[in-house]
Amino acid sequence: MKALWTAAAAIAGAAAYGFSRPGVREMLREDLDTVRRRDPAATSDFVSLVSYPGMHAIWAHRGLHRLWQHDAGKTPARLMSQLVRTLTGVEIHPGAEIGRRFFIDHANGVVIGETSKIGDDVMLYHQVTLGGTSMAQTKRHPTIGNHVLVGAGAKILGPVVVGDNSAVGANAVVVKDVAADSSAVGIPATVRPKKQEGAASAKAEVEPSKKRPDFVLEDPALWI
Repeated sequence: MKALWTAAAAIAGAAAYGFSRPGVREMLREDLDTVRRRDPAATSDFVSLVSYPGMHAIWAHRGLHRLWQHDAGKTPARLMSQLVRTLTGVEIHPGAEIGRRFFIDHANGVVIGETSKIGDDVMLYHQVTLGGTSMAQTKRHPTIGNHVLVGAGAKILGPVVVGDNSAVGANAVVVKDVAADSSAVGIPATVRPKKQEGAASAKAEVEPSKKRPDFVLEDPALWI
């Protein structure tokens, strides 16, 4: 019991220190805005703050990724990432690189491997795997570009690249590169360009505010 209280006090202290920093408060505001934009069920910042395990997993990863950059921190970062997996249902290796405004909806069963790279404005649904296909200690996990959506149950395997403004359909298995402005659907995934009207609409929405574009989903197979 004493150890539990000590851990709780340490977490509370770290949170208080973090909230005292303007950059942390700005990122928290950005994360909460992202939840509201991506999930129509999110109507309260307080509820989002306390009940979205995907967001909790992302917050934990940011700290663990910094710890991972130091040789002495690799072991504790790896162990703590497993604790985060137990608490949230999301396993993100502390070595993974993740951009801003990342969102995991219905966070459960998500696995993001060590050498994964994820750009800005990416959204994953539940049961997504960014996995490796090699035992070599090299780049063996996917690279996900900016403004990409990955549907529920999709598996993206190996050092493949999913280009900007693309979407991976629910339960798709991707083992080859996905070009920018494309959709990948099926097992194995078939890649095809997005519809012209959808691409034009997406471009029109991105131009006014490149920081916070919204997804354009014209294919039912991309939904959960």
